[in-house]
Amino acid sequence: MRVLQYRAEFDATVTFRAGGGLHAQRFRLDVPHADPTESELSALFVAACRLHDVDAVAVADVRVFAEPHLGTHPADPRTRWVELSHVISAGLVTYPGLPAPEITPHLTREASRDVYAPGTEFAIDRLTMVGNTGTYLDSPFHRYGDGSDLAGLPLERLADLPAVVVRTAGSGVRGVGVDALENLTVAGHAVLLHTGGDVHWATPEYAVDAPFLTAAGAQWLADHGAALVGIDSVNIDDITPDAAGTRPAHTLLLAAGIPVVEHLTGLENLPPAGARFTAAPPRVAGFGTFPVRAYASVPAIEPHDHLRSGGWLPTSGG
Repeated sequence: MRVLQYRAEFDATVTFRAGGGLHAQRFRLDVPHADPTESELSALFVAACRLHDVDAVAVADVRVFAEPHLGTHPADPRTRWVELSHVISAGLVTYPGLPAPEITPHLTREASRDVYAPGTEFAIDRLTMVGNTGTYLDSPFHRYGDGSDLAGLPLERLADLPAVVVRTAGSGVRGVGVDALENLTVAGHAVLLHTGGDVHWATPEYAVDAPFLTAAGAQWLADHGAALVGIDSVNIDDITPDAAGTRPAHTLLLAAGIPVVEHLTGLENLPPAGARFTAAPPRVAGFGTFPVRAYASVPAIEPHDHLRSGGWLPTSGG
């Protein structure tokens, strides 16, 4: 089976803060889904061209089309699969103050023998838990009553996203800020914050002075078109008393329609770039947060650079 990817073709006009600008005609680049917004295209364009000091980008004559993926196929035997989720088990607390999951039998194997033909038996179990259990994804509905719920999230925001890993583990830095992000290409990517916070998983220390994403960092990621943001810590926001209950990273990212994945693990097993990330929850209506099986595929060979540009018509400066 051939895997499809989406490309966009468009004209772009750029103006710079210092004066001058440039114009591109029939510029082509990869996009993460079939219906990119103008802001997503602008962010992808700026990142692809490594432009700086940009004042504004206007795009026109946008055409999105699908074509076979040029990189390593997910089923390629050379692909390495990396598990990025914690195991959920009965009684294991994910977030301090929230109840642990309860797993109880609904139909035991022994009881099922009276229901099915001889030699046939099944187990049906009941799982009682809050949505914030294990490694889970926050949809905009988690923060905003009128935001997209789990059922409303498009797969293009959850599956097979190009990933970029931001490493602060071992640095002693708690707040991941713009300085850790500004040299990275994040437009259309799953941005995974490798803070090392997961080393304290399932211990009281997990929630003590845990790493987090700063408000400025969250705003930068929203402004630069990140598709999803994940962290291997207890919360993407600072939960210490000093934060006084504010949640700027959730507020900014979810307002921009960017899903958040918390309680990741194993990010040290991913390269800085080149992996593909997936974290898809079930389609539950009227629900904001749910556990995911988060994982990544890493090709054994470096993926192709899919960027293809059309003609440039510089106007001046920049």
